[in-house]
Amino acid sequence: MGRPMSRHLLAAGARVVIFSRRPGVVEDLAARGMTPADSPAAVAQEAETVILMVSDTRAVEAVLFGPGGVIEAPLKGRLIIDMGTTGVAATRRFAARIAEAGGEYVDAPVSGGTLGAEAASLTIMAGGGDRALDRARPILSVLGGALTHVGGTGAGQVAKAANQVIVGLNIGAVAEALALARRAGADPARVRQALKGGFADSRVLEVHGERMVSGDFRPGGKAVTQRKDMAQALELAAELGMDLPATRLNMGLYDRLIDAGGGGLDHAALIKVLESEAEVDPDPDRN
Repeated sequence: MGRPMSRHLLAAGARVVIFSRRPGVVEDLAARGMTPADSPAAVAQEAETVILMVSDTRAVEAVLFGPGGVIEAPLKGRLIIDMGTTGVAATRRFAARIAEAGGEYVDAPVSGGTLGAEAASLTIMAGGGDRALDRARPILSVLGGALTHVGGTGAGQVAKAANQVIVGLNIGAVAEALALARRAGADPARVRQALKGGFADSRVLEVHGERMVSGDFRPGGKAVTQRKDMAQALELAAELGMDLPATRLNMGLYDRLIDAGGGGLDHAALIKVLESEAEVDPDPDRN
C-alpha cells in the first residue's frame, strides 16, 4: 500500500524521501522522481514528516527504534505518522518515546486496502493531539477520502481494531452464505446479486463477495494480515477484561486457511475452508 500512497504524495507536489525493506521498491520509486534513502534514520534526517506503512507492530518498532531507526535522527519538530495497524499499548509506548526525543506522533491506520490506496480513497482513523493532527491533516487528505480524529494517542488504533473485527466477521458471514448457496445448488453469483440492496448488502458483499464468486484471490488484503489484526483486537479485549467470542471463532477459520497454505491469498479466500477441506492452492495466480 505504501507504493501508491507515496506516488499520490509526489503527485501532490511533495518531496518524497523513500525507504523500504523490500528489494526493488526504492529503485522503482526513485525512478519516478523520489529521493532514495538507505535507512529510516536517513529518511528522518531529511524529512519533516515521516510516514510509516509497514506490516505489524514489530516492524513499526524496528523502523522506529531498531538499528538505523528513526530515533537515531534528530527528531525535534519532526512529525511521525504510523499508518499501519499496530497494537494500541505499543502505539502509546512508541509515541511517548518519540515525544521524549522532541517529535510528535500520530497513529493513523486506514481501511480500504490496496484498492483504496491506489484510488487515494482510504478511510483514515487518527489518534493524537490536536496540534499533531492539524499538521498531519493536509498530508492525510491527499491519501484518503475520509479522515476522523478519533481521540488521543492510540485511539486511531482502537478504531482500526474495531474495523478489523467487523471486516473479519463480515467476510466470514459472506463466505458462509455463499458456500451455503453453492452447496444447496443455487448459483452463488445470482444469490449475491439478489442480496444487494437489502439489509445483507455491504462493501464486503460487493468486493469480497465478487472475489468469492469469481475465485480471484490475488491479495488486496492478505489472510495472514487479517488474522494478525484480529489477534490484536483480541489482545486489546483481553487487556480490558473482555472476551470477543465471535471474533475468536472467526479467527479460527483464518487459522485453518493459513494452515492449509493460503495465508498469502486475499482474505476473501476464507470461503475455501468452508467449501472444501482439501489443501488450499497458495498461488493466487492459479485461482
